[in-house]
Amino acid sequence: MNALSASMAISTGRVQLVTIRQQSLTMARWRVLWVALVFALVALVAVLRIFYFGLVDRAPTRTSLEEALLPSRGEITDRNGEPLARAFPAYALWYNPKALGDSGSPLVKSPQQVATALAAIFPTLDQAELTQRLAAGKAGYIRRRVLPEEANRVQEIGELALEMPRENDRHYPQGSMGAHVLGYVAADGHGRVGMEQVLDKQLSDPALRGRPVPLSIDVRVQGALEDELRKGMLSVSAVGAAGIVLDVDTGEVLALASLPEFDPNRIDEQGEKYMFNRVTNQVYELGSTFKPITVAAAIDAGVVTSFSKRYPATPFKMGPFTIKDSHPLGESLNVPEMLIHSSNVVTAHVVDDLGPVKLKRVMEDLGMNERPYIELPARGFPIWASGEWPRLRAMTVGYGHGIAVTPLHLAAAYAAMVNGGIWRPATLKKLKPGEVPRGRRVFKASTSARMNQLLRMITLYGTGRKADAKGYRIGGKTGSAEKPGAGGYQRSSLVSTFAAAFPMDHPRYVVIAMLDEPKGTTASSFQRTAAWNVAPIVGKLVPRIGPILGVQPDNTRDVDISDLRPLVPEAAE
Repeated sequence: MNALSASMAISTGRVQLVTIRQQSLTMARWRVLWVALVFALVALVAVLRIFYFGLVDRAPTRTSLEEALLPSRGEITDRNGEPLARAFPAYALWYNPKALGDSGSPLVKSPQQVATALAAIFPTLDQAELTQRLAAGKAGYIRRRVLPEEANRVQEIGELALEMPRENDRHYPQGSMGAHVLGYVAADGHGRVGMEQVLDKQLSDPALRGRPVPLSIDVRVQGALEDELRKGMLSVSAVGAAGIVLDVDTGEVLALASLPEFDPNRIDEQGEKYMFNRVTNQVYELGSTFKPITVAAAIDAGVVTSFSKRYPATPFKMGPFTIKDSHPLGESLNVPEMLIHSSNVVTAHVVDDLGPVKLKRVMEDLGMNERPYIELPARGFPIWASGEWPRLRAMTVGYGHGIAVTPLHLAAAYAAMVNGGIWRPATLKKLKPGEVPRGRRVFKASTSARMNQLLRMITLYGTGRKADAKGYRIGGKTGSAEKPGAGGYQRSSLVSTFAAAFPMDHPRYVVIAMLDEPKGTTASSFQRTAAWNVAPIVGKLVPRIGPILGVQPDNTRDVDISDLRPLVPEAAE
């Protein structure tokens, strides 16, 4: 019995073992099947996803790595691709008084010792002020734009409270050059003042910031303009200067300078003081530079039909005012002589024949009654008399008084006067072929041709002689106007301007140069007028920028003024 029981137990155990093995095998098969089903489902989802992207989302997407390699802000270049503004990673020096916790001093050494060590690395730091700040435990930036070698020296001080965060910085490789065009980027990462502000959204857009934005500026022309203006300003102790080089056929600004300038790499109290743009934001009475515009309006209207006609040149009264010239010019002058000698009296007689309505309409067509057309945010509104102009107002406007505009207004007006008669808005954007605006006609082409002769004659025989550069066929007009102030015009404060174009046989560029409150010095033969201090600036500038802009000196060419020479005694000598 015992043997039978044992045999039966062994048989039952074998059956149970077989059953367990079959269950395990079945479970394993189900697991394999589930794993296969999961893999198949994942594969199906992946295939469907790929198919979806292939049909629906064909646009290329940027990976996070590509995003990381892009600059934080787009680059600005000149018209030839030279960098004007670019972003790059940099260090900053930040004081964190809680780096060691809230208890105890945030510094291992004394505030004075730390301030002394930092001043040795950064000599421009105010050591006393920094000591006070460290002692007060005031968190914040101690310095922005720290070089790697400077960062290493800061680390050697051994203070955990002196942190060196990595930041994206904006750098202007040309320094202060073109500062009023570019502006700067503030601590909040947004542009201020210049094209940095205008292009802020475009430069910050991740989809666009990998593409440099070219401006119309030519860095070589910009540098030459600033250099000559600065030398001219310093030589006569002027308080400021302004200048612009403009393409007469497109409206593109090749250079724009306002002095004193600021450094966009380092915005401080002095830099903020100099951010005001004299070219686009400050309005001036620009004096006799308006006389050619008046003559062009009179020729266009058929009022001046013969240059041999003579006008009275002696002073005359208009109500309580006397219109006169700076010195006697004889009994009478014709129009070429009037421009050569810059006569207010004869200009007033021409305006009287033209009439206030026609003169005002021409000024409006030239945009003198509204803010200048350019992308910059700072654009000054002219001092402009609305309504009907009385006779005296029209006369004074005719020779550049009683109306105040920006130098940019004047540049655009001269471009229209010499380019065949078409006014176009100025622009700081590099224009592609086909993007040049049609503009509006202000003067007839024949009038423009006449004005090119007259402007050239002024430079050859008149107040613009010191602007003449051999072979470059420069034409232009001086303007010296007293600045208005309390109690009337200030005889001791002048704005001296020279408005020019070249080459006058086929004008391509307008150049405006202006000095604010020049003094009589040995450099200007103790004279304060534009003929002595601003005209020479243009005469030195044009030979520097002419070859860069494709205008080579040529003594065999010039605008034909043979029919005007007999009318001007100076030209006949």
